[in-house]
Formats: sequence, structure tokens, C-alpha cells
Amino acid sequence: MKIGVPKEIKPNENRVGMIPSGVMELVEAGHTVLVQAGAGLGSNFSDDDYRAAGAEILPTMEDVYAAAEMIVKVKEPIEPEYELIRSDHVVFTYFHFASSRRLTDAMIRSGAVCIAYETVEDADGSLPLLVPMSEVAGRMAVQEGAKYLERPMGGRGILLGGVPGVKPAKVLIIGGGVVGTQAAKMAAGLGADVTVMDVNLQRLRYLADILPKNVRMIMSNRFNIAEEITDSDLIIGAVLIPGAKAPHLITRNMLKTMQKGTVLVDVAVDQGGCIETCKPTTHADPIYEVDGVVHYCVANMPGAVPVTSTVALTNATLPYVLKLAEKGWKKACLEDPALKKGLNIVDGKVVYKAVAEAFNLPYVEVNEVLVT
Repeated sequence: MKIGVPKEIKPNENRVGMIPSGVMELVEAGHTVLVQAGAGLGSNFSDDDYRAAGAEILPTMEDVYAAAEMIVKVKEPIEPEYELIRSDHVVFTYFHFASSRRLTDAMIRSGAVCIAYETVEDADGSLPLLVPMSEVAGRMAVQEGAKYLERPMGGRGILLGGVPGVKPAKVLIIGGGVVGTQAAKMAAGLGADVTVMDVNLQRLRYLADILPKNVRMIMSNRFNIAEEITDSDLIIGAVLIPGAKAPHLITRNMLKTMQKGTVLVDVAVDQGGCIETCKPTTHADPIYEVDGVVHYCVANMPGAVPVTSTVALTNATLPYVLKLAEKGWKKACLEDPALKKGLNIVDGKVVYKAVAEAFNLPYVEVNEVLVT
């Protein structure tokens, strides 16, 4: 199979869909890998690194899309890429369709097979291709939140861990999944007073066993959230409903109950955000204020640490890329239930229920497109 790796063109996105070691494995398996010139530079991989691994370097994004059968990316296609995607393409990337009607409509029109990293799901409910970036984003949420708590950045002027004789910052994490767990580890390690909220009591029991003693667990509900936000210094939204739009757990009116200079980091921004006042921002312009509350809502947080993120992502995606290339998308998805759950749009049909429900679109059961 001919596998294309274009350069990411979303603003401030420095990751790349495949690292040279992944290219080498694909080439050794008999596949052709087409990498756009300069695609890996943001992650410190040169064109020569890719050539040494066996890739062919093509000069433009248009050349890669034209020659490839499968496109392996990091972020969802944006408008300049829409017309380059054909009905005979398999596109394997993070899509987050439920947060963008424009993207969803464009991929329906394309007729391509769209397999979303974020909905590939193992039998135990884990999301193996979302985990590495969730780990990065959870840790970064604390790192960035601590920075924006500084007074020159618009925050309350509080050191996350405090010092002897001065109490530490209060950190509230809404969601106890991978993002929330990693954020709690980071915040606790810096000495903050940390609270994790989740709707799953079993998960809270597990976290209570593995996290340090400066992390407490509280059941997530609207009453408890409203109570906890009033004196929290840093609030991290870490809610995930696979493939679906995130619920708004913090409303605009609730901002009025917060302290001025409180920092909100909404890691769920890719899925529409769990904070009503959330809107996507970029690394170049990451924050804005509403009612004196600082909002950090960068939609591609791991893109700021591309060397770490790119390697972590390829580690997770490569086995699936190899399956798709070896067997073709239909056979690979029929044989691998986790990969089958990654199918979102096929031949103009929405085959992932949460995406169809987000926009009231017709839903086609995934097996219908696999058996034809």
C-alpha cells in the first residue's frame, strides 16, 4: 500500500503522523511511504532521516494526497485539505467530528474512509490511540495552568505548591480518566491541594488507592461542582465521552462565583469543551478572560511538545497502520473490533452513532458498510 504522511498545517502544530522508525517498519513490510518535504522538522526529524528509513520525499501536500492510498496524520484535515481527499482514500487521524459540522460534512462529501484515532476502543473500554496524547495533555494542563496563575499572566498570583507557612493552590480536576489522572499526579507532585471529581465511584476508589494523600476524591455532580469551583485556583476540565460532544459542566453563570484570576484549562476543547465559555485557542494566542476568569483552551496542547508527542503517538498507532496496510481497511476492521470502532464515516455514510446524533444526521450501522 502507498501510505502518505503530509505536513500538518493546523496553526502551531509541530507533530507529524509517522516517525522514521515507523516508516522503516512499514517499508520493511513491503509498503511505500510518501512523506511531504519538511513534515518532520517540527519534531526534529529531517527529510534525510526519512530517506534513510526508506521513505520517498514529495515536495508538496498535494503530491502526497495525489499519490497515496492511505493518509496518516495527527490532526483533523482543515479546509485547504478537504478537496484533496478522495473517495478511494483511507484517512487515519484524530477527527473529533462531533465538535465540527463543517469537517463532518466535508468528509461525507469526500466519500473517504475516515478512521478516528480517538474512537478506536479496546474491549475493556480503553482508548489506546487517545491515551498517549491524553497523558501529555493531562501533564501539560498543570504545567500551563501553573504558568497562567502567575499575576503577569492574568492569574491570581499563586504558586501551585505554596511554600512553608503559605498554603498551596487548590486544583480541581473534573474527570478521573487518563487526562485527569495525569493532571492529578503532576499537581500533587508540585505540592498543590488537589481534588478529582468523577461520576464513576469505582474509578474514584481506584484513584484513591494510587494517588498521593494530597489528592481527595469527590463524586461529580452539578451541586458538588458548583460548590468546589468557588475557592479553586486552577480548574482542569478533563471530561471525555468517546466520539461525542462534551457536556457543559461549568456554565457562564457559574463563572461569577469564582475568584478573580482563577484559571480554567479545558482539555475537552477538541470535543466542544466541558466549560460553556470555552472556545478553541492556539499556542500563539492561548488565553482569554471572561468575567475575570482566565481561559486556556488550546485545541492541540501536545503540539507544543512535539518531540515527546510524536514519538508517543507513533508508538501507539503503528500496529494499526500496519494492519490497515497489510489487510485493507475492511478486513482489518472485521478482524479487529477495536479498529472497527474507529470507523466514523465511510463512503459518505456516518457509521459512528455519537457523530450522527451530534448533528441529527442519518446513522448507518457499521456492519452494513463492512459486508458490502
